[in-house]
Amino acid sequence: MVMSMNYPKIVEVRKIMKEAYDVKSIFFSRGGLEKPKAGQFFMIWIPGIDEVPMSVSFIGENELGITVKKVGEATAALHSLSVGDKIGVRGPFGNGFTLSDGDVLIVGGGIGIAPLYPLIMDLLNTTDSITVVLAAKNNKMLIFLDKISNILRSECDSLVVVTDDGSAGLRGLASDIAAKLIEEKSYDHIYMCGPEIMMRKIFNKAEEKGIEVQACLERYMKCGIGLCGSCCIGEYLVCKDGPVFNSEILRKLKDEFGVFKRDSSGLPIEFSS
Repeated sequence: MVMSMNYPKIVEVRKIMKEAYDVKSIFFSRGGLEKPKAGQFFMIWIPGIDEVPMSVSFIGENELGITVKKVGEATAALHSLSVGDKIGVRGPFGNGFTLSDGDVLIVGGGIGIAPLYPLIMDLLNTTDSITVVLAAKNNKMLIFLDKISNILRSECDSLVVVTDDGSAGLRGLASDIAAKLIEEKSYDHIYMCGPEIMMRKIFNKAEEKGIEVQACLERYMKCGIGLCGSCCIGEYLVCKDGPVFNSEILRKLKDEFGVFKRDSSGLPIEFSS
């Protein structure tokens, strides 16, 4: 099974949605691919360009989706796709989120909300309440606002919008707003994805309160299956042992988590605050 996943399956682009000026969601036929779990990722092959990891942002029986922020050659090529074009897909890879019950807090920063969207869909069936912190630098970079608003349960769930400049929702940093919520309400579990400094601050606050977290991390990846070692963090590989890590593992990664990542040659790059 692992070997069969190591060859890209050619799938057809079915739909493209513009989420923000530099973000698009690309939907493609499942085409025999194994149904992923929220938090897992695919290796997306753009013929003649490159192969890049992409978290799954939409999970359907016959259709899957990724959400892409344009940041380089490969993502620009994905943005230039049209309905009917073909791409190669390997996976799904990695460990996804484990579902919790009770009252949960979800924090998505920027494009980090993408892998959290299918998680929210799953948690609607297991939780008592869901609080979503949806954050971005400004209102032009805010994505999935309507999608999340439309699926949350009106009687028990809530959505808190946060922008750095206050152009939508509350003004401030997602980590600060999340910390305030953690002080005000008792949560059984916290899920998060986004800038790693943001996640590290929330993790530290959760540790103070004894709340378990799951964080979806991003690292430079080449193979996606644990062979090349490019995505190492501590003794773990993000592609194989993650991309979702729980509190137990994050405690072992305090020297790296939210501190630095590595470039394509393995050199450490500190996260800027």
